[in-house]
Amino acid sequence: MEEVVVTGTRNETDIRHLPMTVSVVNRSQIEKRYEPSLLPILTEQIPGLFTTSRGIMGYGVSTGAAGGISLRGIGGSPTTGLLVLIDGHPQYMGLMGHPIADAYQSMLAERVEVLRGPASVLYGSNAMGGVINIVTRKQQQDGIKTGVNISAGSYGTLQSELSNRIRKGRFSSVVTGSYNRTDGHRPDMGFEQYGGYAKAGYDFTSHWKLWGNVNITHFNASNPGTTDAPYIDNDSRITRGMTSFALENHYAKTSGTLSFFYNWGRHKINDGYHPGEEPQKSHFNSKDQMYGISWYQSATLFSGNRLTTGFDYQHFGGESWNKVLASGEREPGVDKQMDEFAGYVDFRQDIGKRLSLNAGVRIDHHSHVGTEIIPQGGLAVHLPRNAELKAMASKGFRNPTIREMYMFPPQNPDLRPERLMNYELSFSQKLLKNTFYYGINLYYIDGDNMITVDRTSGKPLNVNTGEIENWGVEINFSYRLHPQWNLSANYSWLNMENPVIAAPEHKLSAGADFTKGRWSASTGLQYVKNLYTAVTPKEITEDFVLWNIRANYRLTRHAHLFVKGENLLAQHYEVNAGFPMPKATFMGGININF
Repeated sequence: MEEVVVTGTRNETDIRHLPMTVSVVNRSQIEKRYEPSLLPILTEQIPGLFTTSRGIMGYGVSTGAAGGISLRGIGGSPTTGLLVLIDGHPQYMGLMGHPIADAYQSMLAERVEVLRGPASVLYGSNAMGGVINIVTRKQQQDGIKTGVNISAGSYGTLQSELSNRIRKGRFSSVVTGSYNRTDGHRPDMGFEQYGGYAKAGYDFTSHWKLWGNVNITHFNASNPGTTDAPYIDNDSRITRGMTSFALENHYAKTSGTLSFFYNWGRHKINDGYHPGEEPQKSHFNSKDQMYGISWYQSATLFSGNRLTTGFDYQHFGGESWNKVLASGEREPGVDKQMDEFAGYVDFRQDIGKRLSLNAGVRIDHHSHVGTEIIPQGGLAVHLPRNAELKAMASKGFRNPTIREMYMFPPQNPDLRPERLMNYELSFSQKLLKNTFYYGINLYYIDGDNMITVDRTSGKPLNVNTGEIENWGVEINFSYRLHPQWNLSANYSWLNMENPVIAAPEHKLSAGADFTKGRWSASTGLQYVKNLYTAVTPKEITEDFVLWNIRANYRLTRHAHLFVKGENLLAQHYEVNAGFPMPKATFMGGININF
């Protein structure tokens, strides 16, 4: 069967008919990496995508945080130009407008679909650079499956996960829980996380299904500061929650979904102090929320046609304050709420067996910023010998966040949306009885109205004066060399007229997987060159090579032992300026399934 994705059209679609580039990381790939977070896996598997990190586990928030994501140089610091979704619903902090990296745990995902390039027609603001859509786990076959995964390793690190999946007739459910912690490879760099996820679904008929899910994670993260300016007591206590409900219909010629989602967060942050200074007398607190309704219906009007129409409504915002420790008094910060309404149409027409045309438009209205019109168009040519040629032109945009307009100098309530145009040409082919695949993408991005900080009347101010001009190449291939051997690699080259942090010029990942009898093993190399860790007052770049290895031994049908080693070359490097990464680290554990 050909690969089917949902992120490019919202409804399940053969990836060959889409003009945009969608990369898929499936459950098997996720499980083989033994990572509690999805982001390191995506950095390894997706060309053009990079995620910042600062230690063996945990990204944190606020000062010294990591978890910034860039795709083709678009993302921002913090990440507001790249949208993270869970089952198609937006996930970002209501006040700050950026995703919370520690909330995206591997236990959630059946697969992850990454749309490389603007996806604003379907998903609106923040999908300017692309979309990471986490499709949550489900049980396909009747029965009960339970799994336990426990591992421990360097720097007092512990990872644990418990999952249970049930399908009985029309009812299905998934329940997972996790606990992760580490002391960190530097003093005052501890991280601790509790997470839980539950999903239940019921098939009323073969055409109608109702499902709902809830996910809660709490983490405590400590920031030791940079090596030149260490911090004391720079600690965060973060709780994030997400829930959604959806009613789906699936017929031969039409399908659609009506869904409701609600996300919320509670943040308590001690900004800490440098040695020789006085401790903070007040701590920053905030609470935020986002809720909305999403509806779409897709229909085949005539042969080879697919028309999708949809409507999205979002309400988001929150409140911040400083809590004075001595008196318990609350010093008010910002209290803002905003709304966004949008309608869109996406049209696809297959012409014969060789050509698929796509066009779409979105009209998006923001309660403060105003109305934005977003078009896109593209085509996919199905060539002989399993080859595909695709071309795409699409607009992306991002509305300014509440933080940029109203919180902390240099806030500016008169900001306008950021905008860019992305032009892309791609070619891919499957050869040798579909055991060998390769693809190449060429893209050009031209953007303006980027929000930057400038000095106005002697004071810093957020203004729409920045520009983006990026172009590059992405290449990936996989080869099933033998039933026991699989090879894969991806490479990206990015040229930026205006460099940004966390966007390497060159990124190469190459790996091999081997399976024989009770044994399986994988190894991978990642080469990064000209990774910008600072751009002002001067540009600072990093180059490094990472070598990782993982091995698994099947004790019984139900139990596997595994070990993994990372940075085995003991490279000294930084991804966040001033935060040296750990040298060689090791983990080992057991995975039980019954």
